[in-house]
Amino acid sequence: MTLPLIRKPPAARGAEPQLRDYAAARAAFSWADARRELAGLPGGGVNIAYEALDRHVIAGRGIARALRWIGKDDTVRDFSYADLAAATSRFANVLASLGVKRGERVFSLLGRQPALYAAALGTLKAGCVFSPLFSAFGPEPVLARLTIGAGSVLVTTAVLYARKVAPIRDQLKSLKHVILVGGADDRSPTDARDFDRALAAVPPEFAPVVTAPEDMALLHFTSGTTGKPKGAIHVRDAVLAHRVTGRYALDLRPGDVFWCTADPGWVTGMSYGIIAPLVLGATLLVDEAEFDAERWYRLLARERVTVWYTAPTAIRMLMKIGVDPVAHADLTRLRFMASVGEPLNAEAVVWSAQTFGRPFHDNWWQTETGGIMIANFAALDVKPGSVGVPLPGIEAGIVARRNGRIEPIAAPMAMGELALRPGWPSMFRGYLGETERYERCSADGWYLTGDLAMRDGDGYYWFVGRADEVIKSAGHLIGPFEVESALMEHRAVAEVGVIGKPDPTAGETVKAFVALKAGFTPSDALRKDLLGHARVKLGLALAPREIDFRENLPKTRSGKIMRRLLKARELGLPEGDLSTLESDE
Repeated sequence: MTLPLIRKPPAARGAEPQLRDYAAARAAFSWADARRELAGLPGGGVNIAYEALDRHVIAGRGIARALRWIGKDDTVRDFSYADLAAATSRFANVLASLGVKRGERVFSLLGRQPALYAAALGTLKAGCVFSPLFSAFGPEPVLARLTIGAGSVLVTTAVLYARKVAPIRDQLKSLKHVILVGGADDRSPTDARDFDRALAAVPPEFAPVVTAPEDMALLHFTSGTTGKPKGAIHVRDAVLAHRVTGRYALDLRPGDVFWCTADPGWVTGMSYGIIAPLVLGATLLVDEAEFDAERWYRLLARERVTVWYTAPTAIRMLMKIGVDPVAHADLTRLRFMASVGEPLNAEAVVWSAQTFGRPFHDNWWQTETGGIMIANFAALDVKPGSVGVPLPGIEAGIVARRNGRIEPIAAPMAMGELALRPGWPSMFRGYLGETERYERCSADGWYLTGDLAMRDGDGYYWFVGRADEVIKSAGHLIGPFEVESALMEHRAVAEVGVIGKPDPTAGETVKAFVALKAGFTPSDALRKDLLGHARVKLGLALAPREIDFRENLPKTRSGKIMRRLLKARELGLPEGDLSTLESDE
């Protein structure tokens, strides 16, 4: 099921896409050539903070705005590149004063606030390893990640410490230092440092530590939905991929006002919420508040956002409230829009093209890839429902595991596992402490992603679903995303979650859970209409046998619908600790 092509919109004057000729760029690209655009440090060393901040200051661009932070109460704080460079140097000096050595791991448990950016880049400037945690985690997920990562420093707030860390503090054997943003309270540990006071007590100068390209820089944890979380190791050289993918996939350039709405506790919030845009000289827009449609449209217009990177859940929520708010917002500066976190339904792509005059551009990547691998580019037509084509420097394929071997699949639109040829700089280098688990991800010269996909005759890729979520029904392999996308096209549907329900004859049957748009109410007639709509779109073999209506579908705090939880509730299985079911963006 596909919808017609959305032709690329004409480029604004002076804003031709960074990648103008896709075929030529792929043919000419080499990572060695791209590396020459990094400033670099003596002896072939690289420091991500230096690439993101100090190099701009040295080049005379220190007064350019690096970050505009907007508080929940609409308070605005601006930070230039020079400001952030000084703040990160101070934080690096704080780590040095605490005796924190190169390579030690610094964790953050913070929401969207300025201190996070100083801590993240200051950690990297000091040659330490940074690992962000999702601030909505409960104590158990925090314990698991700090234990696996052997965190020696934690930057958080007094409130979050009391709620999430204090109950498990005696189990955190490696944790030596706690730094509190916003000051301590009577529940805080007596040896905790105050973030602002600590920074004020040290100099604003620090020579970035010269780290080797293969030194560990970032530790990102995948979700704990299928067992304990995995700590994916990323190295200093990842900054090269962040720079290239930010330029090509997000069309970022110096002077852009860039809004990435991803939570900073996940890989997107680090790779594209901090590193890529700063390396490319853009301005980060950071909003402390949670999703509010009217607020978002107001900020897009008032802050003159040029590039917007947001999640499918937010896009569907915008669709749900209709187009009226858009009519009252001046979005003429908005040049490029992209989606991240999970595949974007085709209907949402069509809606965005009709509503904004340009579509959201979907892309595909994982925590393990460290950066965008497949994308819809500004210079190419968009096929709604497709995640796009591989970036220059990335070789992708569809493969099958047969008789212990990996065999490429060439036939158009044949389902198989999405695989990548290793070698891009942001590829993870292992799961911390789990060598065998890491080795199982690779075979016959391919990195096996665990995602099922298809590739059409034009080279566009189509996501089907996680291999462990694909529904096996009467000999058919059915991707939940395809069924969800078909139902999303119905005028009454706001959101959909699809599961496989055990069946003694077919193995599994497809069941859909549907949340309706305002103005529609559940009824048998509407259920029959939805079933008929799905059968027309998908055929009897793929269409759901059952549809249940739900006022709200269970989601992670990052917005993904929790299919596993829907299935657990349907089958009466234990739901477990829902705080471990958070999913990365």
